[in-house]
Amino acid sequence: MLAPKPPTWVGDFKAFIMRGNVVDLAVGIIIGAAFTGVVGSLVKDVINPLIGLLTGGVDFSNVFVALNGQHYATLEEAKKAAAPTVNIGLFLNAIIQFVIVSFSVFWLVRVLTHLKVREDAAPAAPPAPSKSEVLLEEIRDLLKARSEQG
Repeated sequence: MLAPKPPTWVGDFKAFIMRGNVVDLAVGIIIGAAFTGVVGSLVKDVINPLIGLLTGGVDFSNVFVALNGQHYATLEEAKKAAAPTVNIGLFLNAIIQFVIVSFSVFWLVRVLTHLKVREDAAPAAPPAPSKSEVLLEEIRDLLKARSEQG
């Protein structure tokens, strides 16, 4: 019994997915997601405690406004009470993360551009002469030598 022929789009999809650009994009997304986790930890676990120390112990993740008029000690308490909140501290964390990621990408692109410029600026080695050119040079040298003798 013959297996059913796969639809033509399956072959097209295989060709599309195996292109270098798609694979590079997938790798970039995976690395970007991992990098975002690292930056998130940097902001939450390193930068925010330092800023909190400088501002007298303010924890940005607990800077919020409860819209129901009640007072909650922490954002977690407000969430447990299902209170609507404006999370100013979490927004500030997101801005800090964005600035760090943007700065990192800026420097990465700058370094890669600098390397590309250097690579493009390097003089290319002249191509080797073709067999015809080598033969013509030999003929020229023989004619020159003959004219000098005679």
